[in-house]
Amino acid sequence: MVDPDGAAAILKRALDYPYAVPERSYLYRDGEAHELPEGPDLDGRSPLLAYGANAAPKALGLKLAPLPGVEMPVLRAQLQGFDVVYSAHVSPYGAVPATLHESPGTTAPVFVIHPTAEQRQLLTASEPNYNLVEVDGIAAYRSKHGCLELEGSPVALAAIRSHGRTLPALDQPAVLERVRALVAPDLELERFVRECVERGGIRPLRIGAAPGGR
Repeated sequence: MVDPDGAAAILKRALDYPYAVPERSYLYRDGEAHELPEGPDLDGRSPLLAYGANAAPKALGLKLAPLPGVEMPVLRAQLQGFDVVYSAHVSPYGAVPATLHESPGTTAPVFVIHPTAEQRQLLTASEPNYNLVEVDGIAAYRSKHGCLELEGSPVALAAIRSHGRTLPALDQPAVLERVRALVAPDLELERFVRECVERGGIRPLRIGAAPGGR
């Protein structure tokens, strides 16, 4: 029998994606956002574009837990000509995660994180469904599976408020429900998410994918 508290926690983690991010640049440390000092020291660090969970302190806390106390500057930025959309897969923790999609005239609010070499290794290990590629002159993780397509269009993350957006947008509960209805219509959402977690995600989602991964 599944522990009700455990099942609820699994569902909450999936539905909360892409998780809370500060509205400003910050200094990451142990799962929390701290005040970023003026002129942060970036020596020995390489910039990496972050637009989903990798911009969220709590999510970073899970990924970087093996390096307690190691700080990381996280700088607020704008990415022109792209939007943040859903990827055509379900993650190992049961969410439909994000990727980037070219969108002329759109500007997406993103972050540029500056991990150490050790932090970068941990981040890359946490992204089995993504390739590390160059986007607008900076390294970024981009989905191997392309963009989720519903009714003929990629779908943007409503939680990320891009300027000049032309794509339809859904929040995580809505997009996860749409995916469940198409993939496993006989299952309730909580059971669907739990089964996704048990099988390590679904990759790719074959319910319509638009080019956008590499």
